[in-house]
Amino acid sequence: MARDQKSAGISRTKLFLIFIIIFGAGIVFAGLFNVGLSATNTMEFCTDCHSMKINLEELQETVHYKNNSGVSATCADCHVPKDFGPKMVAKILAYKDVLHEFLGTIDTKEKFEQHRWDMANRVWDKMRANDSRECRSCHAWENMDLSGQSRSARNRHSSARDEGKTCIDCHKGIAHEEPDEPDEEDVAEKQE
Repeated sequence: MARDQKSAGISRTKLFLIFIIIFGAGIVFAGLFNVGLSATNTMEFCTDCHSMKINLEELQETVHYKNNSGVSATCADCHVPKDFGPKMVAKILAYKDVLHEFLGTIDTKEKFEQHRWDMANRVWDKMRANDSRECRSCHAWENMDLSGQSRSARNRHSSARDEGKTCIDCHKGIAHEEPDEPDEEDVAEKQE
């Protein structure tokens, strides 16, 4: 009788081996997944598409890239959240950039410029919605030494904080060229 029960079920040894295999596969998957995430956060990966080379050229002329301290912000520092959940959302939604590159929507400087206003506003809206979360991974109200700032900057930062503004409310165009607002005629043409 005892022998029949043993042969009908899975032995503890087999269960343990199955657990070890699944656990090991999970570790391998997690490792490869993190390697993939890291690879897609590099400046080289981000600027591999022709349209993103425009952004890189602009960034290279700003204080976020070249400065006295030698600290440079990368694409991921400003455009990819640090926390896992928001990072996954950003990575999934990034498909549209690749899609528009392949579709030819933004594959030349001229086409890119035609869409710059809309693209910038989408980024600005996202930054407002998350209280400039990626800016705050380097810059924080609490760590600002207002006394070391010019009087104008000190007054503006103090007012902005009191008014509940976020970084992007005042610092548009800090890392990329700020687009001109389209004329009403341009907007009407797009809608036709």
